[in-house]
Amino acid sequence: MKHYKTSEIANLVCVHPNTVRLYEKWKLLQPVSRNCKGYRLYTEDHLEQMHLARIALRCDFIEGNIRSLATAIVKKAAQGELKKALDMAYDYTTHIQNELTKAEEALEIISKWLKDESIVEEETYIKRKNVANSLNISIDVLRDWERNGLIKVPRSPSNNYRIYGAYEIRRLKVIRTLRNANYSMMSILRMFKYIDEGKGSDVKEIIDTPSLEEDIISATDRWITTLIETLENAEEVIVQLQMMIESKET
Repeated sequence: MKHYKTSEIANLVCVHPNTVRLYEKWKLLQPVSRNCKGYRLYTEDHLEQMHLARIALRCDFIEGNIRSLATAIVKKAAQGELKKALDMAYDYTTHIQNELTKAEEALEIISKWLKDESIVEEETYIKRKNVANSLNISIDVLRDWERNGLIKVPRSPSNNYRIYGAYEIRRLKVIRTLRNANYSMMSILRMFKYIDEGKGSDVKEIIDTPSLEEDIISATDRWITTLIETLENAEEVIVQLQMMIESKET
């Protein structure tokens, strides 16, 4: 069996040797045996696992759930459960595709708002818990957005419960996408103020925020680009896992 030193396996995957050691510490690699002098002995399996980890974690993730899903796939493979890791990779791909759909929908909403175009949609009302589930966020996150003034939700006159209608859902979709794109709450609040007040009632604010429309669209576009790149990486992860499975079976 061929063995590699830490520096050798690092060179083969184009990373610093410390990265290899770090991946081992994070359990992204299978346990590594050592020789009588205490030096690590990496095998072909470790090399392929390193390739898998580098593909899965290649892109700079902003939305934390995506990184955690990618990391879980790599850890599952490191535990020797390659077929389970492959199933997780298919689910991971579906998750990213759904995120991409939501981001593109939010971009369309933002574009229409900034162009002052009306959005016709059948009015429906749903509960807070259902809203959180549909957006794949926690109720605490939803409360935080409300506390910070990003959205004001009307209440039912009969029981005083919050009622989320079509407008509130659209607004929350935009907030979610911009937060995933690392847009600050203050920036989102300023954007909504700009939109809610008719695009320009406060001249000083517009001067202090040059190219607001371009900035908002650009932030969303960057997030969509990140998701597309991550989707491509996810598809490579599937190919890498399939190859690792075939290697084990032959």
